Amino acid sequence: MKELDVTKINKGVLDTLTLWAQGHLRRRMHCDMRNSENDSSQRMLNALEPGTVLPVHRHRFSSETCIILRGKAVEIFYDYAGYETERILMDADGECRGCDIPMGTWHRIESLESGTVIFEAKDGPYAPLTEEDILNI
Repeated sequence: MKELDVTKINKGVLDTLTLWAQGHLRRRMHCDMRNSENDSSQRMLNALEPGTVLPVHRHRFSSETCIILRGKAVEIFYDYAGYETERILMDADGECRGCDIPMGTWHRIESLESGTVIFEAKDGPYAPLTEEDILNI
């Protein structure tokens, strides 16, 4: 991925990230906001275009905070059997601007309009999802 200066999170940064997401096969693109590879936090911008497919997943060792910077998205929560339990509509111009996802909670996010960008933060260093962290429904 190309470098993106995120010293300031402004319209230009959001527009660039959105363009990259629109041109990517997965219809999403993230920008790592850590200070260095030795920074053990997880902080990122994530541009999500409608149609991007994110599996139902969980983070067993971290909670997650999701804040919408532009656009609209819905965070969808599930129980262990794969049944939907709750939806949180996040709208950058609306009432709800984000949510906290407790550790171990099954969830996924769905972009509802083009140009949607979120800020995500999780505890500790990055760890890829394993098979046991993806709920196949």
